[in-house]
Amino acid sequence: MQTYDKFYIGGEWVEPAGSETLKVLSPTSEEVIGSVPVATSADMDRAVDAARAAFEGEWSTWTPEQRADLLVRIADGIKQRQDDFTNLIVNEVGAPYYFSMFGQVMASAMVFDAFANHTRNYPFEETRDGALGGPIIVRREPVGVCAGIIPWNVPLFITSLKVAPTIGSGSTIVLKPAPETPLDANVFAEVLEAAGCPAGVVNIVAADREVGEHLVRHPGIDKVSFTGSTAAGRKIGAICGEQLKRCTLELGGKSAAIICDDANLEETVPHLIQGGLMNNGQACVALTRVLAPRSRYDEVRDALAAAVQSQVAGDPSNPENLCGPLIAERQRERVEGYIAKGREEGATVVVGGARPDGVETGHFVSPTLFADVTNDMTIAREEIFGPVLSLIAYDDLDDAVAIANDTDYGLAGAVYTADIAKGIDVARRVRTGTFAVNTAQGMDFNGPFGGFKSSGIGRELGPEGLHAFCEDKTISLPGGVEIPLTD
Repeated sequence: MQTYDKFYIGGEWVEPAGSETLKVLSPTSEEVIGSVPVATSADMDRAVDAARAAFEGEWSTWTPEQRADLLVRIADGIKQRQDDFTNLIVNEVGAPYYFSMFGQVMASAMVFDAFANHTRNYPFEETRDGALGGPIIVRREPVGVCAGIIPWNVPLFITSLKVAPTIGSGSTIVLKPAPETPLDANVFAEVLEAAGCPAGVVNIVAADREVGEHLVRHPGIDKVSFTGSTAAGRKIGAICGEQLKRCTLELGGKSAAIICDDANLEETVPHLIQGGLMNNGQACVALTRVLAPRSRYDEVRDALAAAVQSQVAGDPSNPENLCGPLIAERQRERVEGYIAKGREEGATVVVGGARPDGVETGHFVSPTLFADVTNDMTIAREEIFGPVLSLIAYDDLDDAVAIANDTDYGLAGAVYTADIAKGIDVARRVRTGTFAVNTAQGMDFNGPFGGFKSSGIGRELGPEGLHAFCEDKTISLPGGVEIPLTD
């Protein structure tokens, strides 16, 4: 049990304004593993005020080098508490042990290290020749007070995507963790304290949807960074549009993995499993549509079926189990509804399609492979967010690209081929924000991450992710002056 009775606001653990608490349930045991207080609007106001005070105070005098050093200390703090975070996320999220360690915890530390490097090298101020006679100074200044809204599937990692560029830019932030997974956020607050993060730069307040909307609408918030469903993103985007408030929206996906006719299946299939079933299929970048050439369709189906069959669903704390539970019963029911819909519309369950045998507790669904799927079926159109793969046949590479692009989403994708040049050509033609050639790793911490179309607005990671937390300013000067440079 991890029980918290205070919020982390203004660099202190403070008493909540209300008395309501939130019990955190393990998706594996279905038992209570911790609790946190639930914020009122007054608590959220206090957090925004603390962030504003920090933004306008001593924090504004920190140099990029000082901020980068802080990011490194936070990264080191996460590494030092790797086991604590890993075991907690296994229990809190139900993510398999090794994915929790590497995909959630160590990846988060890598994000902070990457943004430390971006911060040291970012052109926060530069001079240019003006077009009208005199020189100009172009500055990138911190956007201000931010709201970071975190989903439940990879909470610590998404937290890193919000906090690291906030600190790098010189902004401040109020984090609202998901109600299902607030515990790791409080452990992260302990890391911030140990790293010497100034009071009010990062504030962490668990809240329900109503108070979360209060945060988004708050006049003291300059930017909202949200990761979650497309439906929720549309609502947040609408609010930000009304208020002319900056926003980054990282939303859903229905990504395609294109297997070329020259692909080596022995090398390709492990990437398909990693890319499609990571985190129990609860990943926005999941490669859930597998596109196979008709000439090799049966071969691909059989190879992929054997690999999916080998994914053992069970207690995620056991490193031998590669598939854990879904986050909640409502999510299992949602996934099971999609499996039923796939059957109704004529797709064939090759593997899985039910709950695993011998598992008495936990929100488990067996890893599932559908064959005979066409791209107009519901399971090929909508984000399932569970361990379900759809195998779709294509005629030629032009047809494969057309199918990959025939979606409301545009977040990720991949292609597998013996010809790298052909793979890069395919990558250039598929309209997604990230794309992988002969790997499942479409995301890189040094490159921008985000989506086209309904997969979102804006970019995270890379120097572009830092720029998303900055405002551009131009200072025009008369001709003949010498410009004093500042840090």
